[in-house]
Amino acid sequence: MNDANLVSSGVEKLQVDEQENILEVRGLKQYFKVKTGFFSSLPLKAVDDVSFCIKRGETLGLVGESGCGKTTVGRSIMHLYTPTAGEIHFAGQKIDKNNLTNLRRNMQMVFQDPYSSLNPRMTVEDIVGEPLDVHKLCKSKQERHERVQEMLSLVGISSEQASRYAHEFSGGQRQRIGIARALAIDPEFIVCDESVSALDVSIQAQILNMFKELQSKLDLSYLFIAHDILVVTYMSDRIAVMYLGKLIELADTREINDNPIHPYTKALFSAVPIPDPKTARKSQRIVLKGDVPSPLHVPSGCAFRTRCPYVTERCSEETPSLTDRGNGHLVACWNI
Repeated sequence: MNDANLVSSGVEKLQVDEQENILEVRGLKQYFKVKTGFFSSLPLKAVDDVSFCIKRGETLGLVGESGCGKTTVGRSIMHLYTPTAGEIHFAGQKIDKNNLTNLRRNMQMVFQDPYSSLNPRMTVEDIVGEPLDVHKLCKSKQERHERVQEMLSLVGISSEQASRYAHEFSGGQRQRIGIARALAIDPEFIVCDESVSALDVSIQAQILNMFKELQSKLDLSYLFIAHDILVVTYMSDRIAVMYLGKLIELADTREINDNPIHPYTKALFSAVPIPDPKTARKSQRIVLKGDVPSPLHVPSGCAFRTRCPYVTERCSEETPSLTDRGNGHLVACWNI
């Protein structure tokens, strides 16, 4: 592919009509200083030049193995970490410290661990009601109480349980409480950070179905972060794949399932269990060689080149940008 066809940081191809996008991430970088000695440090490039957009009412799945930077992307969008570089636009407005409080009314996050993310000293009513207090959305205690009851009912928690504490609930119930807290201030966009990975499989299915029902009922948009490809495929309209802090492939869910292009994405999908024994025997598992490099010492050029079966000299010299391979299927690879 000619260099003229390259998409600089993927931004041009990722941008659609501004009114259609609820979220636009442009060239996001998140570096952390890590001490390597008494007077020396190295930058840990957790997120390195990531760009994507999310349309209104859409779910974008962000998938990759542990340590690839997907959770950091979610936390940087919410400004739980102040981004090192790049821009984040929500509903056409650039997010910065001046308008962050107002925008957070429309942006919420559901965390991975439903126990550590809930205050053990607060009752369920106070946990769900806390965002209402922060944003001063209720004029009276009665209005607050009614709003909390409405949110608990929406996620399948009975009103009688509002006076109980988080440790008195199961993992699935605690996650429902966390979701009720996120929904209390009527947001438009929710970052779901590994929201079902700590739950049993049967409970996972209940929570995932609830996410879908809430999306349909409340017109929500999601960034759904997970390492389980099957979960991401079930939830998402589009899927973005990350490796060592970079976005390497992005496409519609059906497209990327039927036609994964990047060698890393192919390896991820080949690891998915197939329930039919005959099909499973015919399928070939792609086993990657070597280990994931340290994020403190990311290889030059393409970060995946140390494990890639198609590596060439160019891979070590230049970092591939996302290019459109047709139908909005974006891939960062020189050789495929």
